[in-house]
Amino acid sequence: MIEPGFSYRHLHYFWVVANEGGVTRGAARLGVAVQTVSAQLHQLERSLGLALFKPAGRTLALTDAGKAVWRQADQIFQLGAALPGLAAAAAGEAEVRLAVGVSDGLAKVVVHRLLAPVTDTPRLRLLCPEGPLDHLLAELALHRLDLVLADRPAPANPNLRLYSHALATSTVAWFAAPALLDAAARGFPASLTSVPVLLPTAHSALRQRLDRWFEQHNLRPRVAGEFEDSALMKTFGSAGLGVFAAPALANEALAARYGVSPVGPCDGVEEHFYAIGTEKKVQHPLVQRVLAATSQPLEVRPGGRM
Repeated sequence: MIEPGFSYRHLHYFWVVANEGGVTRGAARLGVAVQTVSAQLHQLERSLGLALFKPAGRTLALTDAGKAVWRQADQIFQLGAALPGLAAAAAGEAEVRLAVGVSDGLAKVVVHRLLAPVTDTPRLRLLCPEGPLDHLLAELALHRLDLVLADRPAPANPNLRLYSHALATSTVAWFAAPALLDAAARGFPASLTSVPVLLPTAHSALRQRLDRWFEQHNLRPRVAGEFEDSALMKTFGSAGLGVFAAPALANEALAARYGVSPVGPCDGVEEHFYAIGTEKKVQHPLVQRVLAATSQPLEVRPGGRM
């Protein structure tokens, strides 16, 4: 066997930097010093006798040789990520692993519904880390996640090949606990200026749509709280801290889990749900099942059951 003329550690550093679009972000992802990453990259370029990066403004871009090396490295580390599962299967301890990143602020009751087609899989090991979308997409690019669920498609990034699949669209309604229901329903939507209102923080795509809705109706809501975590917002809402907006798609689950009821529609506002992956032709069988279950995007529209 002929040993390669480079270190796989150097190749891994290169792969991370290429995915992150720069040495500083790559070093942060790897948890090492920028100088260490730069030195590893220079050693890899010397061992290959080729320049892999070129300046592109304040960032780095791959050279033609760098693109070829990245494609090969991407295959290598995808195979490496699959190694633990293959070893477990060979030992007769096969489990089916699915790692799904959930964008913070996404309605968890809807996430559960979107993943329902795979939750009965025998020996399923479901991993669901939650966080900001940009962090989750970085983890996806590093093949630490199989899929990301978000309220918006992946932003354009020349360094990442990401594919967004529309899963569901739902109208949005306002919900309240029994203590606030009558006051909120009386004179709705003008009532939202007098009853306390809970909102997602500005990072959420839904918050931007809600702010426009308030402007269109000339409303200045009495904001009692802002939350990154949608489940936490609903928990406070169920305790009567304020009314909140949520997908009408989740109406029955909200009633059962939080004891809240619809106040009225947030007309013209929709929440969208996307699955984001790294492959145009999805290979993971469980991801295929999630996408197949919503091949005709699931929608809740006015006149449908809330």
